Amino acid sequence: MKQILNQLFDQQLLTHAEAREAMLRIGQGEANAAEMAAFMAVYRLRPISVPELAGFREALLSLSRDPELGTHDTIDIVAGAGYKVTKHGNIGVSSVCGSSDVLAQLRVEFGVDNDELRRQLERAGICFLHAPAFHPAMRHAGPVRRELGVRTFFNILGPLVNPARPKFQVAGTFSLELLRLYHYLLQQTDTHYAVVHALDGYDELSLTAAAKLATPQGERLVSAADLGLTATQPAELAGGRTPQESARLFVDVLEGRGTRAQRDVVTANAALAIQCREPTFSFADSLAAAQESLDSGRARQALARLVAAI
Repeated sequence: MKQILNQLFDQQLLTHAEAREAMLRIGQGEANAAEMAAFMAVYRLRPISVPELAGFREALLSLSRDPELGTHDTIDIVAGAGYKVTKHGNIGVSSVCGSSDVLAQLRVEFGVDNDELRRQLERAGICFLHAPAFHPAMRHAGPVRRELGVRTFFNILGPLVNPARPKFQVAGTFSLELLRLYHYLLQQTDTHYAVVHALDGYDELSLTAAAKLATPQGERLVSAADLGLTATQPAELAGGRTPQESARLFVDVLEGRGTRAQRDVVTANAALAIQCREPTFSFADSLAAAQESLDSGRARQALARLVAAI
């Protein structure tokens, strides 16, 4: 590990193989806390390269627990629209709340065995893969990440290491640089994907500003008007300050009590996922499917079945 750190301190990029080896050492507990902190700090000071990201991703997936779902024909959101969903998430590390925090408030159980995951997928159309249960190698880096309390390259890796390896994926990024990094990496895979970044900083189709979309077909800029929706204001999208508040907002949207802005943003992002899954659909068709999923109650029912599937 010290040799790798010396390379990095000398401002050298790691090759794919070197990056894979570094992550394997971290995941196998062969790096001490100081080495891990130094390693993470490097990537706060300079961008990560595509070969480095690819090597880290390959190592983490090789160390992950296989949920053995019997299919990769899944996507990471929109269960209520009738597609199989394998959602991968974690608690908040450098943020107030992560998807695991919200689902824990809604009584979704984590750490279930593979048979139970398959039952969730069959009955609810969705199963939730709590990252710590599927990436045991990350227990070594977890305490260091929590002590640092800032975004690290592990935040970048999270959306790329779903252990179910879904064929379809929508990912949001906090910068254009990261959008292009994901784009270049996912181009090298057989994933059908869309990566989104709103130019005012949101990691989703926020409808507050134009957004850059990257797909296998290339990059394009879209506005709320382009999508047939009304622009929103940032104040309309304020999230919960606690997991409890975030869970309440989530349920409000599912049960039809969300605001117009909340509903539009949720269905716009779901539509992006549906269009990724169904490339022959227009965005208008995909948006209509997402809206129907909410209005019919099917999205709410998917959550209820997920909770009851255990």
